[in-house]
Amino acid sequence: MFRTRSRLLVVGAASLTLAGACTTPPPPGAPPPDLTEFHNQQVKFEPCGPFATTPVNEKLFANERLDCARVQVPVDYDNPGGARGEVALLRIPASGEKIGSLLVNPGGPGGSGMNFVATMASKPLWTEGALGQRFDIIGFDPRGVGASWPQLDCFSDADDEARAAGIDNPMDLDSATSEKHAREIMQRCAESAGGEDALTSVSTRETARDMDVLRAAVGDERLTYLGFSYGTELGGVYAETFPENVRALVLDGAVAPGTTRDELHTAQAAASQKGFDRLAEECAQAADCPLGTDPARATERFQALTRPLIDRPAPTTDGRGLGYNDAVLAVLAGMRAEALVPRLVDGLTELAAGRGDTLLALRDQLAGRQPDGTYDGTGDSYLATRCMDLPRRTPAEQTEANRRIREAAPFTDDGRPVQQTHHLCAAWPKPPSRTRPWLADDVAGLPPTLTVSTTGDVATPYQAGVDLAEALGGSLLTVDGAQHGVSLIGENACTNDLVLGYLVDLKTPPEGARCAL
Repeated sequence: MFRTRSRLLVVGAASLTLAGACTTPPPPGAPPPDLTEFHNQQVKFEPCGPFATTPVNEKLFANERLDCARVQVPVDYDNPGGARGEVALLRIPASGEKIGSLLVNPGGPGGSGMNFVATMASKPLWTEGALGQRFDIIGFDPRGVGASWPQLDCFSDADDEARAAGIDNPMDLDSATSEKHAREIMQRCAESAGGEDALTSVSTRETARDMDVLRAAVGDERLTYLGFSYGTELGGVYAETFPENVRALVLDGAVAPGTTRDELHTAQAAASQKGFDRLAEECAQAADCPLGTDPARATERFQALTRPLIDRPAPTTDGRGLGYNDAVLAVLAGMRAEALVPRLVDGLTELAAGRGDTLLALRDQLAGRQPDGTYDGTGDSYLATRCMDLPRRTPAEQTEANRRIREAAPFTDDGRPVQQTHHLCAAWPKPPSRTRPWLADDVAGLPPTLTVSTTGDVATPYQAGVDLAEALGGSLLTVDGAQHGVSLIGENACTNDLVLGYLVDLKTPPEGARCAL
């Protein structure tokens, strides 16, 4: 239902004449493009129901407290008079004396800010508390995501269902089975977006420029921003591009600016293994721990539980079954938040008894599977963005990257030889939009920023936050615990107070500040 609606919107947009959309910096001394028309557009907020693109959002967006709008942006910033895209916004209006807007990105690439903010609207802090009183809180769907345009439909729901089972390592999202497969995926992406030029406009640098249009269009002189995970990279790119337009940046669960993609993926795998080892130590305190009572043998025990799933998935109530990669994805999902760990342990206990329902539900949560069996499109947006952000790999490089991931996280090793794979981006019609680290060593004119990094984060390692804070010349808040993203989304008063003090009063935490979950 929802995929069809999105595809109809794309067909209408496909008739536009698109100019080349891979933005390059203007020549030295050249005047910047005139974006006055976009900055001065009138934003008309309305009920959010028509903006829903998934069954989950259809329910969330029925909240009468929320309102939504669309903001026009150039598809190609080098040609602002050409084709136009649209960025969809969802807002929780300020309930008190307003400072301005807080723009939020939950991560990805491919995360829906509209969905995230609509979900957080159930939390008093985001409505009646200091955050909700002082800011219009705005979640946006970046180009290529959700209700915004260009839209993407690179993988069918059947593709998404089978994709995790077909890749060599469930921690790898970039593999194709062949050159032909990579070309077919690119062609489907381009067709859904409205052409190759629209497809290649989906990049982090373009989204950062969209954010500056959003800032101006909603009436803010300077940007106040909260970004999680990939959202820290997006915030860093904005800071480098528009330092004079920054009021405050909170960057939580950081991506390190100087780290290559291969280094990042290997570091994430190593952090996941540390998280698994920590899980095993905590679980071993109970005599009935499904990973056993000897943490040193937990990886071996997990492999004994999961490797049989390669040939014989565990039965589930819905008939889909739990495969090997599904189980690994479930563990990765369950380790992202301490609140999910008991559910993860229950799922492993259930698997030991021969059933896979609980782990499959955790897997679906990470994969973006909706209650009706459709997928939310996160994988499509991730692919398109990263294909324009990052260098392409040869088959040998892609295969070696998978080998290193498995070596860094042995609990994900299925016992079979590493397969030769191809890079999904290999057939992309334009080269990546950047060839260097995404943040310069020194960003002149940038006001104080706040990076939040959690010591036990299994998705974005702690050191990455240290590196990002240093690159921005900003403050670092260390949070002791095991969670991916903590700022204003839980009940940790220490973290919330320090982050709110910065957002509201621009007061950064003292050097060496720490909180604990």
